[in-house]
Amino acid sequence: MPDMTTTAPASHAIEPAPPRHPPVSPRRHLAWLAAGVIVSFALPYVFADRLGLPRDLYYGLYGAGVLALCAGWIVDTGQSLRELVSRRVALAIGLGVLAAAASVAVVLATEDAGSGPGGIELAGAVVWRGLFYGAIDGLLLTAFPIIVVYAALSESRMRRRKGGFAAVAAIALAASLVFTATYHLGYRDFRSSKVRKPVTGDLIWAAPVIATANPIGAPIAHAGLHVAAVTHSYETDLFLPPH
Repeated sequence: MPDMTTTAPASHAIEPAPPRHPPVSPRRHLAWLAAGVIVSFALPYVFADRLGLPRDLYYGLYGAGVLALCAGWIVDTGQSLRELVSRRVALAIGLGVLAAAASVAVVLATEDAGSGPGGIELAGAVVWRGLFYGAIDGLLLTAFPIIVVYAALSESRMRRRKGGFAAVAAIALAASLVFTATYHLGYRDFRSSKVRKPVTGDLIWAAPVIATANPIGAPIAHAGLHVAAVTHSYETDLFLPPH
């Protein structure tokens, strides 16, 4: 008897894995995206620009706000954090490390070497200003908007059309660029042409998340950027705001 089974052609495009939880209205995801834009501007504007809090205290409050935003979206829309971070995890980590290396190269090429603390103080700065603040930046500016757009449009007509993944990826990248610009405009010294630099850098940081639909690549990339800034140019006026 002839084999009547058919095999679907393998797709070479890297596409987001479909969610296993019941679908949520795209408007619900987009409401969280809008809330994220507000948060991305309000946190630096209120705590750094208006209140002028010490940098390390500000980083703690900023991190708490970002984690609360992400947790709120995950709980409200029924996301599985385990599923999100397990998608193509090896590729996500690998691309994140490559993006981190590119970010380090950017720091070394654009910033002059400067003096800074040593010993325990430097180690603390690497952990807090480099790893923690960098990972939080990557989460808010890059991973969150991309993953929310993917979730909002996963079952849309656009997504099902030919070339739909590319269209959704373009929208997700645009959302990340908006978050990056809005966040930096919360700082007084970025309300100028200077804002173009982090927006351009986001093209590097977004690539691992766009390609894998896994949020962990962007925090890795941002952490590399900030660790390089702490160790190479401690008083940089570009990579470690506020100033």
